[in-house]
Amino acid sequence: MKAFFISRLLLFGKIQIVFLLTLFLFRVMTYPVYGQETELLGVHILTIHDREDALKLLKTEKNKEKWHYVTIPLPLSDINQAERWQQFFNDCKKDKLIPIVRLTTRYENGSWTRPSRKEIVSSFEFMNQLSWPTDKRYLVVYNEVNHAKEWGGLVDPLSYTQTLEFVANWAHTENANYQVLPAAMDLAAPNSTETMEAFTYLSEMMAANPWIFEHVDFWNSHSYPNPAFSARPTENGKNSLRGFEHELNFIKNKTGRELNVFITETGWVENRYTSSWLGNYYLYALQHIWSDSRVVGVTPFLLRGAPGPFASFSFFDEGGNPTKMFEAFQYGVLGVSESQE
Repeated sequence: MKAFFISRLLLFGKIQIVFLLTLFLFRVMTYPVYGQETELLGVHILTIHDREDALKLLKTEKNKEKWHYVTIPLPLSDINQAERWQQFFNDCKKDKLIPIVRLTTRYENGSWTRPSRKEIVSSFEFMNQLSWPTDKRYLVVYNEVNHAKEWGGLVDPLSYTQTLEFVANWAHTENANYQVLPAAMDLAAPNSTETMEAFTYLSEMMAANPWIFEHVDFWNSHSYPNPAFSARPTENGKNSLRGFEHELNFIKNKTGRELNVFITETGWVENRYTSSWLGNYYLYALQHIWSDSRVVGVTPFLLRGAPGPFASFSFFDEGGNPTKMFEAFQYGVLGVSESQE
């Protein structure tokens, strides 16, 4: 009888192993394996209609089979557009694009409104009905809230801390593999009536809730080459391309957590100081800054910003033609690729 039970136990163990192996293979076949199969450099887009132009920028003959990140806002005005967003997600899966979805509200009276809890829940109801391109669902909880115009006209770390905790808790109880990123800070903002210095803001968040950053899965950074989005990549201050290093060190010192980071906005403007250097700037950043092992993905701002206030950042002009920024981006990507061969 003992031998019988031992044989049944061994058989059960084998069945478990086969089941787990099958489950593992299913996950591998269904969703992309990250790491070498995902490119570091992606792009920030504003609408789901920008996907095809993103492919023109991101996909070269050498990396067309790799996955790329795209940061995209999800405004409240879109949460009744399930069919359009599902088609976008379907196309992203086909084209190997990984969306980093940034929650957005509505622009009223000169600022972005603060979300109500009802609006947050409605956003989740919308996102949950969609079939996402990848297993992990990257979610950014609003934007540069150390600016009053990004948070209902007020600089209010307490209310944002409460909102971040609510969104993160809701996301993590959905059993949908949401990966929560906090709002990125404007690292160049001063203390004023309209803005708060980034690390002061983060400290105020921790004063409101010492455990707030236990709720996030990744850090989120807007590490721009300031001042004037025109500085050389060799600068190392908190308002430089290396701003994310200062943020990650802050979080580690305050909480003990060592977070990986998405840089969801960065990039230069094209002007007389930067124009002839842009390609080398991208190459240097890829080789010496964004190569930091903690950086998961980088999505420079902005794919299509022309016409408008972001035209000098744009990879396409208002006629749909590639700009010098487009050429610089690809020069950096190809330069890194060639140096690794």
